[in-house]
Amino acid sequence: MHIGPIALENRLFVAPMAGVTDRPFRMLCRQLGAGYAVSEMVTSRKDLWGSLKTSRRADHAGEPGPIAVQIAGTDAAMMAEATHYNIDRGAQIIDINMGCPAKKVCNKWAGSALMRDEPLALEIVCAVVDAAAPHGVPVTLKMRTGWSADQRNAVKLARDFESAGVQMLTVHGRTREQGYKGAAEYDTIAAVKAAVRVPVVANGDVTSPEKARDVLAATGADAVMVGRAAQGRPWIFREIAHFLATGTHLAPPLVAEVRKLLLDHLQEHYGLYGEYSGVRTARKHIGWYVRTLPGGEAFRARMNAIEDCEQQLRAVSDYFEGLAEGMDRIPAHRDADLADHAGDADEEEKAATAAH
Repeated sequence: MHIGPIALENRLFVAPMAGVTDRPFRMLCRQLGAGYAVSEMVTSRKDLWGSLKTSRRADHAGEPGPIAVQIAGTDAAMMAEATHYNIDRGAQIIDINMGCPAKKVCNKWAGSALMRDEPLALEIVCAVVDAAAPHGVPVTLKMRTGWSADQRNAVKLARDFESAGVQMLTVHGRTREQGYKGAAEYDTIAAVKAAVRVPVVANGDVTSPEKARDVLAATGADAVMVGRAAQGRPWIFREIAHFLATGTHLAPPLVAEVRKLLLDHLQEHYGLYGEYSGVRTARKHIGWYVRTLPGGEAFRARMNAIEDCEQQLRAVSDYFEGLAEGMDRIPAHRDADLADHAGDADEEEKAATAAH
């Protein structure tokens, strides 16, 4: 499939998640089968562009294309300026955030709150498209089904956004009111797909190869976007790709492979964040990797007290070496594992809140 003139490797996408989908994580998911990954949201507030947090989010060094950057804000002129800022720093696709449900973001009328102000939402889209067009950079947009169950306006907005020049739409199958609770619904995504000609991406509760197949069939979407299910399990993309191509399941990864993947991920993570922040922000990733593994919770508690990168690497290496003595492969995933992980999903909301 294509986003404007840009060809994508496949139809398996990594969702933008604040505090999670930084450059090392995006590159890891791409390595393991994702065809496309969108950055954490970058604020449109110019006064924050000089912050360490924003400079890290705008750092795409060594990242394979296409480089897609999500921007968030409530002012059309500021969003246009943020478009120029990120294109100057390598963005090849600009994605507009109208899907974030974090309370602090929505209280400022950003993220999914923009769906409640349709004229402002359209004004922002027009400003971003106009700013990106001279550079030949396509604009995409991620939204929810609506603000609440009785305010589902994704279909109307999708038509408006397509008319304004948006070249791909991603729809999370929940309202803002739901947050990440309850089950995602796909009827609205199917209705959006039927209403527009641009590619539509289905997001929400894509937790397994079978679920990816079923969501694609139910919605008619051009692609699926995986969020929480990739946390600690970035190889889900190759599992889905194999299943969609063959109808059979790929064997779970070897413990030795996961050990190497995580150690390499941690090295890249430290390189981006430095030792002090790196060892602390890596804890959530390590926790996600081990949460369903034997002794994982005890290891997680012990690891959270480590404040040195070398000690953290050594602890992770020792844990997986010990694990390999008792099993060859990581246990097969169960959808219940993600349900057990639901509390951790609020990491996205907490991180988004901290970012704004």
